[in-house]
Amino acid sequence: MTAASDRTGRDGHYALILAGGSGTRLWPLSRTLSPKQLLDLGDGETLLQATALRLAEAFSPERVFVVTNEEHAFEVRAQLKEIAATTAANVLAEPLGRNTLAAILLGLEPIVAADPRAVVGVFPADHRIDDRAAWREAMERAAALAGQGWFVTFGIPPHAPETGYGYIHRGDPLGEGAYAVAGFTEKPDLATAEKLLAGGEHYWNSGMFVFRADVFLSAVAAHAPVFHAWFAARAARPLVEGYAALPDVSVDYGVVEKLDRIAMVEAPFDWDDLGSWEALYRLGRKDEAGCVLQGDVLALDCADSLFFSQGSALAVAGVKDMIVIQTRDATLVCPVSEAQRVKDVVGALKSQGSKLVEAHVTVRRPWGSYTVLEGGPGYKIKRIEVPPAGRLSLQMHHHRSEHWVVVSGTALVQIGDEERLLTENQSVDIPKGAVHRLSNPGKLPVEIIEIQSGPYLEEDDIVRFDDVYGRKVGGGGTGPS
Repeated sequence: MTAASDRTGRDGHYALILAGGSGTRLWPLSRTLSPKQLLDLGDGETLLQATALRLAEAFSPERVFVVTNEEHAFEVRAQLKEIAATTAANVLAEPLGRNTLAAILLGLEPIVAADPRAVVGVFPADHRIDDRAAWREAMERAAALAGQGWFVTFGIPPHAPETGYGYIHRGDPLGEGAYAVAGFTEKPDLATAEKLLAGGEHYWNSGMFVFRADVFLSAVAAHAPVFHAWFAARAARPLVEGYAALPDVSVDYGVVEKLDRIAMVEAPFDWDDLGSWEALYRLGRKDEAGCVLQGDVLALDCADSLFFSQGSALAVAGVKDMIVIQTRDATLVCPVSEAQRVKDVVGALKSQGSKLVEAHVTVRRPWGSYTVLEGGPGYKIKRIEVPPAGRLSLQMHHHRSEHWVVVSGTALVQIGDEERLLTENQSVDIPKGAVHRLSNPGKLPVEIIEIQSGPYLEEDDIVRFDDVYGRKVGGGGTGPS
């Protein structure tokens, strides 16, 4: 399958991209509000965009659907509009995270409505695959097996005793490059991984699947009846209510590992899930000293290391076999061999209640972005940027007042029933409890400095009365919006 006209996306074939998750192993670059699939890691496009472009070579764009969470839906749509406007219209938002089984069922809803016997490929948004031709050939093989009623996985020939991946045990051959699955092994310890690698019959589980929709739903009914009952009656209750009642279960544990007709297609392409800084180092372009440098980095007498800086200068000297990641508000330092321990760092930060796992100092919102410049007891200073036609929600705050100074552009400010236009170096006060809104009616971006004052300055002190982006009205918002 090499011609664009010979796509897997012909009648009855669909793709589903899973774009949830937070990618904690790439902290501090990846955060809850800025997960790795939405980041450009140096290739000029985000992982989500790279996945969508790859799928566009094999599926019709109107048959590619994306499942993400409500918090990221606006950013996912914005990124997809840059490369595939048709796919951008097929974004479905989860009201809360419930793992991959619920996400796949949510994504199947429009597909099953169009074709109950559709062949569906499921692809995480954060994988890197360079050999597109080999990937398309593997997809053809998997789609053919799925059409025969097999649930198909992709097995990656392992090149190291990796403990961060699950493993697939190869069974009887089913044809060229395809095998029945004899069993699965969850993420093993190092000794077990070494034995699996030495045996030669185990593959890394890529997390990509292909199946026929009706076969998959029958399997869900048999092995995860709670999920099937929700799916069958999903239109009868609000999505958030139905989702909240579901357990947190992966598709592997809930369904796949319980099936009889599971096939594995051996992946003839290079693959990586970019799940750790070690992967970024291994795949990165190295200098003569074996170092990978990204951002404003000065490295003197260093070797075999990854240095990444975003938003500030990083200088290192005499460092070997190390990972140093610097963002504007956090720095990570660890040996390359200890890259998997980043998840332990994130866990420790969470247990301490640290906000460093949630967001960067700059946070993107549907209407633009805000950057926290400084903060302390009783005050916080932000830079707010609103593109043309951007409009924050009509809102009020119980515990803080705000002072806005326009740095550039023309801002339309509403306070109560009064509206006024402000230009550069003009300012306005927003009293505590005042209903207000900021909009950009002009053709140039608006930038303002916001000074917050009050006893409580957290982002959940917001009551929305109206929002043009479809976010919920009422208390408990996130960010000035």
